[in-house]
Amino acid sequence: MNDYRKEYEKWLAASSLDADLKKELEEIKDREDEIKDRFYCDLSFGTAGLRGILGAGTNRMNKNVVGRATKALGMVIKSQGEDFAKKGVAIAHDCRIMSPEFAEMCALIFNSMGIKVYLFDSLRPTPELSYAVRYYKCAAGINITASHNPKIYNGYKVYWEEGSQIKSGIANQILEEIGKLDLFEEAVLPTREEAIEKGLLVIINKEVDESFYEKTMSISLRDSEVDKNIGVVYTPLNGAGNIPVRTVLERMGYTNVHIVKEQELPDGTFPTIAYPNPEDHAAFALSEKLALEVGADVLIATDPDCDRLAVEVVQNGKIEALNGNQVGVLIINYLLTSMAEKGTLPKNAAMVKSIVTGEMGSAIAKAYGVKMFNVLTGFKNICALSNEWDSTKEYTYVFGYEESIGYNVGSYLRDKDGVGATLILTEMAGYYKKQGKTLIDVLNGLYEKYGYYRENTISIVLEGIEGQERIGRMMVEYRKNNAGSIGSSKLVTVTDYLTSEAADVLTGEKSTVDIEKTDAVQFTFDDGCWYTLRPSGTEPKIKLYIYTKADTAAKAEDKLKEIETKVLEVLHGIQ
Repeated sequence: MNDYRKEYEKWLAASSLDADLKKELEEIKDREDEIKDRFYCDLSFGTAGLRGILGAGTNRMNKNVVGRATKALGMVIKSQGEDFAKKGVAIAHDCRIMSPEFAEMCALIFNSMGIKVYLFDSLRPTPELSYAVRYYKCAAGINITASHNPKIYNGYKVYWEEGSQIKSGIANQILEEIGKLDLFEEAVLPTREEAIEKGLLVIINKEVDESFYEKTMSISLRDSEVDKNIGVVYTPLNGAGNIPVRTVLERMGYTNVHIVKEQELPDGTFPTIAYPNPEDHAAFALSEKLALEVGADVLIATDPDCDRLAVEVVQNGKIEALNGNQVGVLIINYLLTSMAEKGTLPKNAAMVKSIVTGEMGSAIAKAYGVKMFNVLTGFKNICALSNEWDSTKEYTYVFGYEESIGYNVGSYLRDKDGVGATLILTEMAGYYKKQGKTLIDVLNGLYEKYGYYRENTISIVLEGIEGQERIGRMMVEYRKNNAGSIGSSKLVTVTDYLTSEAADVLTGEKSTVDIEKTDAVQFTFDDGCWYTLRPSGTEPKIKLYIYTKADTAAKAEDKLKEIETKVLEVLHGIQ
């Protein structure tokens, strides 16, 4: 923990501090709690890069913190050798406050280090940044985005040469370099014009867009069998999805797409919602109103950087929301059914999901002879297997997904992709509509065939220093005293991903879990129900994931509630 008052004074005295940031610090001189929150620690740089509240301070997103991370990344890139550094860096940004400014500053910092940059001319979705890294064969990539966080946040995602987000090895190297750098060290940066003239800065636009659209459209599995007049309401939530999603759908012949006008244009203040996360039902309020007006069949929302999407379905005149697991299951079934029917399913096909994603998708994959792999949360881990299989050819990556509404079809980019997922979702809905079915009808048919799976994710938000400390205590104490067996469900296995051990509750026997370590613990019952507890890696939350399975929907839902009640009772008792 920093000596926060000393750090505050150091920032105030820094001659190179931006005038607006200095004014911000002067305005809080009598607010001790605010000073402490801004300076008690450095904004954490992890495998998700940086993410935090905008403002002055070591624990905030600002030019100094972002600039230092960029210099550190530049040093790591150069340490890989001259040929590697020559490959350059691709940079994109979303609609958020300061995103364009941070993106250009990062580009010029790299240019000052002799590293070439491919900078998008305006906002782009996260999946297109991943695609651009691969398109230009770059050494690395950066996207300035805070994904679905509230408007006061921004972030900094780092990608490596494969187009996937960095894992801990590279992140630790960057962190080591950050530790060597002074936040207020002034670098002489070229102007934008000078960098372009020297060939160090390349502004990119339509060339990459068109290639990205073409690859996205290539994942389509059906055409003539689809009702292209399927009624779609789409909202980009004032983010980066508006142009790419609409372009792809239009080019594929979908003519009945309605956009939520209030949320159409990019706006980092997100004027219609406090929390621009499509997982939050409130994000669909305007979409639902429009859907009933135009007689839509499906409602789709992408988050501000358009790497995730959520779905609602009109069923018998009412609107029903699907969760991330359900959408993933529908996509898996559609992909495998279509590929098997057309003879395009690879013999060594594989899919990847996170350890906190439900098992119904695994059951469907198994029915088609497709291997499902479990990895830690985050598409850096999901796409790491796609990267590995590029070399080994052991498996052919078909699909990756997480319960937190992230999906990736195919291997032309290496991150979750709201653009491609929207296309597949729309095509799937149109295909089933032509058969007289809704997505709800299809899902119910899958439950009848594979069993009734139910799931719920509960987030306990605990902000600030005290919140962070309490989350730590919860994880420690719950491991010592968990809820045990619950009702008729007998606890049989506790899997601790921090120690990489699975313990048999009855015998005490332990086995090794072959997966990268993380702070998460999973509790499995004899009836196949399970739950997992983990702190969020990007937000001040501790998250509880509960999964049940039964022979009827009612039994599965009752068990879900029973586990939720008991586990939360124990958790809330930890102060």
